Amino acid sequence: MNKKAFIYIIIAGMLWGTSGLFVSALAPLGFSSLQMTAARAAVSFLCFFTYVLLFKREALKARLSQMLFFLAHGISIFGTAYCYFSAMQMTSVSTAVVLMYTAPIFVTVFSVIFLGERLTPLKTVAIALMLVGCCLVSGIIGGMKFDAVGILVGFLSGLCYSVYNIITKIEMRKGFDPISTSMYGFFFMTLIGCSVCKPWEIVSLSSSVWTVVLLIGMGVVTTVLPYFFYTLAMRDMPAGTASSLSIVEPLAATIFGIAFLSQVPDLLCALGIVIIFAAIVLLGMAENKKEKTAEKTGEKKK
Repeated sequence: MNKKAFIYIIIAGMLWGTSGLFVSALAPLGFSSLQMTAARAAVSFLCFFTYVLLFKREALKARLSQMLFFLAHGISIFGTAYCYFSAMQMTSVSTAVVLMYTAPIFVTVFSVIFLGERLTPLKTVAIALMLVGCCLVSGIIGGMKFDAVGILVGFLSGLCYSVYNIITKIEMRKGFDPISTSMYGFFFMTLIGCSVCKPWEIVSLSSSVWTVVLLIGMGVVTTVLPYFFYTLAMRDMPAGTASSLSIVEPLAATIFGIAFLSQVPDLLCALGIVIIFAAIVLLGMAENKKEKTAEKTGEKKK
């Protein structure tokens, strides 16, 4: 594996993990989760649109059938971001991020039900571990007090994230251009956000230079830059390996939450986080194993 690809995906995960810092800085200024989601989408769309206009105008072309996928793409990433930001405010950064990373459970279950994939022993163990980890993180195991709504919203972010992953897989199999997919996805995400969040209030709240910097930074640092590094990494890295390394984001988010927001998880919560990390790695290993089997099968057919 290319060392640069490994470094790129680590950087991408760390950048994604800074979301909690921006949410924690913007929420006290009066921004709601909907408004932060809409602002992040708008900044991301403008960055991708500018890039397309300057360097890749052919990415503007899209058929009606593609637009339907782009709309579904936008809805899924809107749901992911909104639920993720809301869960952060209701629970904690570390809890919200690990609940969002229950997405592999949903992806695995959907793949078995709708795509006919086999539920391997490794995937079964990973799912069981993730369920135990989520119970520990949420407080269901251990008798801790927990925000039931916040936990539910966190799980919803994982569900939306799994839908996003499935839609993206379908788009890539159909040969959609990744830049075009992202640009139009953020376009529809922006439209949805602006239609429900009172965008004029975002303008009135953005009265200081610092607030504007935070809003732009949230779009660039938590979306545009990590997407750029992740794309670079995927050129020289199998998808299964990338899936294993996705552990970097929740790990980074947890560390940032402890270091900058003083959100130190208790012992059971910390144990749950470690168990979920282990489950993510196991699912990545299962994906790697599937890819290698597919490669061997392809070589035999040749």
